[in-house]
Amino acid sequence: MGVPGALRGLPLIDDLGDLSGRRVLVRVDFNVPLEEGPDGAPVVADDFRIRSAIPTLELLRSRGAEIVCCSHLGRPKGKPDPRYAMGPVRERLEELFPDASLLENLRFDPGEETNDPAFVDRLVEGFDAYVNDAFGASHRSHASVVGPPERLPSAAGPLLAHEVEVLGGLLGSPARPFVAILGGAKVADKIGVVASIARSADTVIIGGGMAYTFLAAQGRRIGTSLFDGSRVEECAALLEANAHIVVTQDVVALEPGHPIGPGRTEGEVRVFDGDLPEDWEGLDIGPETRQRFAGLIADAATVLWNGPMGFFEDERFSKGTEAVARAITSSDAFSVVGGGDSALALERLGLAGAVSFMSTGGGASLELLEFGDLPALAALRAAVNAPRGA
Repeated sequence: MGVPGALRGLPLIDDLGDLSGRRVLVRVDFNVPLEEGPDGAPVVADDFRIRSAIPTLELLRSRGAEIVCCSHLGRPKGKPDPRYAMGPVRERLEELFPDASLLENLRFDPGEETNDPAFVDRLVEGFDAYVNDAFGASHRSHASVVGPPERLPSAAGPLLAHEVEVLGGLLGSPARPFVAILGGAKVADKIGVVASIARSADTVIIGGGMAYTFLAAQGRRIGTSLFDGSRVEECAALLEANAHIVVTQDVVALEPGHPIGPGRTEGEVRVFDGDLPEDWEGLDIGPETRQRFAGLIADAATVLWNGPMGFFEDERFSKGTEAVARAITSSDAFSVVGGGDSALALERLGLAGAVSFMSTGGGASLELLEFGDLPALAALRAAVNAPRGA
């Protein structure tokens, strides 16, 4: 089954039947950042993922369900860790939606990440139905994601279903021209997505740290810029087979021996169009590339963006990411942002509300675009109440 038809065969909340008085376990993605509050106790720093789940909880409540949410938070490595306790998240959920309870961090039990059947049995005990609305966790074969549909009538929540529908549309029949912008640090994480998206998009823009392996594949000298030598041949093959892949041309680089990070000012910063001198590090797209990328975005009818154009946490190397963000939000295109650092950049610029669709899952959106399916979707389609022969 390919992504464009990913909703086919997927049970939705209507497929659960009458929910009056039934206990429903809802897998949500409340893996949110925490910060120190005024009294020194941890509080939720960004409640976007919690707010995104509220419409689903309201729908279930309107149908008479008793709602219990479950989620992971951070990486506690299979044992209780007070740094990742759900207390601050539970407090914020109660403020936004007091009619649901929240279990403790799923990853406090080692059975979550190993998909231990005994842990699944304990998790679903006493429940009548299961809803997965955690798109951001749906690329994991974890117990709370793939286990409950084997034991309970199950459904994809509206948030999960909408994510699948929107992202699937990008590989199906997007409005054209369709421009995909892929950045971020590691080319290994996204080279499969580049290959998949290149079959659907009219233009694929490559920026960020991953661009330097593509530049090396073109024969450019890249100094000490981020580089994956094991992927050069794959990048070269993609460039040869896809003339519509557009890679960074000029780059903003930092002279050797100086640190990068928020508030840093040490070292000379220079723009290079062509080879980088030895030991200089490319950290952002240059002004000519920013202008070229903005022009391609301005002409698009559909835009996908996943990954920053440079080390945007350092103000000196944030202009490329900002240029792309502003080009997207000022265009008339249907715009999809694949979560992660792209979403963070938009939030910092005050532009998060100016895109058509913001995914709640960076890794999940990439995997869905690359492979056309997710473990959670496969599990839901196998549930006893899933529509058959659709």
